Amino acid sequence: MSDQFENVTVIKKANVYFDGKVTSRTVLFPDGSRKTLGFMLPGEYEFNTGAREVMEILGGEMDVLLPSQESWQTFKAGQSFEVPANSSFKLKLKVAVDYCCSYG
Repeated sequence: MSDQFENVTVIKKANVYFDGKVTSRTVLFPDGSRKTLGFMLPGEYEFNTGAREVMEILGGEMDVLLPSQESWQTFKAGQSFEVPANSSFKLKLKVAVDYCCSYG
């Protein structure tokens, strides 16, 4: 994937979760698609999805429990994983993680 986005709109207001331990900014593309660029501090989190999500790890690593899975998987910088729409997934982070999430 490219290291930069061209011709986009960035929403200035941050998306803030878990008392500020997870933050992101929304990036809107001319074709109507959207992504978020974010940062997570070490901790344990559970997220619910409305749309399908693809999470790309840009820095750090995390353990992920995907929907309908019984075992945790580790994802590191340069890797990504997909979460189906209308589901939930759990994360465990021992280090800070920089990420990009694509929706739809």
